[in-house]
Amino acid sequence: MIGLLCPGQGSQFVGMGRDLAEQFPAARDTFDEADEALGIGISRLCWEGPESELTLTVNAQPAILVHSVAVWRVLAENGTLDVAMGAGHSLGEFSVYVTAGSLAFPDAVRIVRRRGELMYDSGLARPGTMAAVLGLEDSRAEVLCREASSNADGVVVAANLNSPGQLVLSGDVKAVERAAELARSAGARRVVTLNVSGAFHSPLMETALDGLRQTLDKFPFGDPSFPIISNVTAEPVSDAETARDLLLRQLVSPVRWADSIRTMRAAGVETFVEIGPGNVLAGLLRRIDREATGIALGTAGDLQKHIAEVE
Repeated sequence: MIGLLCPGQGSQFVGMGRDLAEQFPAARDTFDEADEALGIGISRLCWEGPESELTLTVNAQPAILVHSVAVWRVLAENGTLDVAMGAGHSLGEFSVYVTAGSLAFPDAVRIVRRRGELMYDSGLARPGTMAAVLGLEDSRAEVLCREASSNADGVVVAANLNSPGQLVLSGDVKAVERAAELARSAGARRVVTLNVSGAFHSPLMETALDGLRQTLDKFPFGDPSFPIISNVTAEPVSDAETARDLLLRQLVSPVRWADSIRTMRAAGVETFVEIGPGNVLAGLLRRIDREATGIALGTAGDLQKHIAEVE
């Protein structure tokens, strides 16, 4: 069985998708469609930068979604994948719902652009930060988060449970700093503050909920053609309304990525195909389950090789 994976924010880079558009008409059409849907040159931003603009949340989110869908459309055109399940990391969950036919591509591009705006505004309203922690068990980190949140410094939570020994903290600046100190004292191998515009996947994003709810309600959702593993529950979703609800809740909930992969493995998925810029999720897969096979398809060269192998 094949599982589809779509990456989230942080995987963007200047030049992303340009070779795809040059080599595959389906990819070029995807970028053109995104430009038209947004009314801005998101394709130019992907291919030429500047990096400072591309990395902004409002731009990075649609850029990554467009890249993932461009790869998917090339694969679909060539009939090379029979997907049994899918999962996307944070923003990537919107991408995978597009691949499953639950959400129209132009609608998804508009939604994630608005999602990025709302997340940025929430970061201004209540400034927060995030920090990656390496070499600490999830259960231990969650205890430290509770301890760091028990005083006047605010709140901090484990926001991304990416793989064994790799998670991300998110919350008020002082609370995250306190949790980082506790993590180092508890033996964490490394703690790195991330360059983000807010405390994503934490209660600090609650001010964005109403706006995202209104945005999601504007667009039709259909039942996905294959089950999608939710970031929030790490369980499969097969109906439109549950998908809509969980995409909203995802904004303030931890991304249970390692559990999501385990759910797919338990269902019989053996090969995971990551579509989009980079290979972050394929790397995490190796840390979660060394018996699983991970393939990253993000460049024209990757796709040409893959298509040739399956023909």
